[in-house]
Amino acid sequence: MTSISVPLLDLKAQHVTIRDEVMTLLTQVVEEQSFILGPMVGRLECEVAGLSKTRYAIGCANGTDALLIAMRALGIGRDDEVVTTPFTFFATAGTIHNVGATPVFADIDPLTFNLDPAAAAAAVTSRTKAVIPVDLFGQMAPIEQFRGALGALPIIEDAAQSIGARRGVDGFETMAGQEATIGTYSFFPSKNLGGYGDGGMIVTQDEALFTTMMKLRTHGSMKTYYHEIVGYNSRLDALQAAVLLAKLPHLEQWSAARRANAAFYDQALSDVADVVTPYIDPANTSIYNQYTVRAQKRDALQAHLKKHDIGCSIYYPLPLHLQPCFAYLGYKEGQFPESERAAHEVLSLPVFPELTIAQRDAVVDAVRSFYGR
Repeated sequence: MTSISVPLLDLKAQHVTIRDEVMTLLTQVVEEQSFILGPMVGRLECEVAGLSKTRYAIGCANGTDALLIAMRALGIGRDDEVVTTPFTFFATAGTIHNVGATPVFADIDPLTFNLDPAAAAAAVTSRTKAVIPVDLFGQMAPIEQFRGALGALPIIEDAAQSIGARRGVDGFETMAGQEATIGTYSFFPSKNLGGYGDGGMIVTQDEALFTTMMKLRTHGSMKTYYHEIVGYNSRLDALQAAVLLAKLPHLEQWSAARRANAAFYDQALSDVADVVTPYIDPANTSIYNQYTVRAQKRDALQAHLKKHDIGCSIYYPLPLHLQPCFAYLGYKEGQFPESERAAHEVLSLPVFPELTIAQRDAVVDAVRSFYGR
């Protein structure tokens, strides 16, 4: 077996290729001394609105705040319910709790790992004020199916892992964040478009929601020292905007490289019966924020990979309905079998754009050797 170290993600390798572009824009921010919002943030908002084919984009402090502000703008609060998936990062449900509403979980599609539209519709009650599908691992949820199942109920698309992902249905292509009532992005460093710290963005086609969210990110104010509502201090840092503006022109190339790496793994692992490679809905063009397989003897495989210095991680080991902090909701083990099964089987392998041929081979060799292939 090849002996070579492969990290799960190598941001240093990426930075080497764009250092001059990043430093030029960072220096510009420093020279302008415009650190809070300002021209860089405005430029990035315009670029992200264009990418997502939306009318409006609002930079904020992080992807968690993007969800929080989206729900506040929709008037969601105490005694309301929001339906979402239990198989995702904590922030999706945590923000529902933090606006005073109740998270209501529905199970996932076992193929894509995304929230199942029929299950979500079945969980809707008279108290439901929105549904939050998550574009998990870089593959868009079927927003058009949610529209058909939910009618006029607002949809918040948690696109933290899918900026630049596409979906084509009936000859019409949509971008992540485009068709939902509100779309939210994260610029956490590990994302396909990641900053050098925290950052987030909210997109919408609705002018009234845009105006409300603009107020909410700056203490409920559009005019300094005059506060129409109680909001937050959730402004995107201009230095982060500069980094993201330098990276944005490379996003599609990086995502294409991730798809190429994924295709290599798909082929190289196709005869390993104990590993199920990712299923991508034929309508989707995934950006592969993660390359996530289902693996028999998953924990032993993870230990084997780590022993051979191959980066890997479990996203996510415990579904949200079983998290101790959500015990008050009353969910029990067995209620969402597909989410629970996924939590016991999934493992993410290195798929970052700068992977070398030798590194890809090392990952495959390590997986195949574990299963005696």
